[in-house]
Amino acid sequence: MRKDIVDYLGQNPELQRFIREQPQWFRKLTRNPNELKSLEVAALHYYKKTIPHKVEKFTNGVQVASMMMSMFQSMNSQS
Repeated sequence: MRKDIVDYLGQNPELQRFIREQPQWFRKLTRNPNELKSLEVAALHYYKKTIPHKVEKFTNGVQVASMMMSMFQSMNSQS
């Protein structure tokens, strides 16, 4: 693998961990160093850090909070 790619990966521990967990990316980068952006996108999807994943996580949190609020309100109205 090219030195500049290794240096870049060394600066980003999350990408380093992704390559260890997904060794096919090491082979892809060795054969075609221009795939670095694809690696970053794949890592974002793998670790669920894309915007749709963040929105889904936020929505789930709001739903849980809403459910808790309605549960507390029903408990108070019964008393």
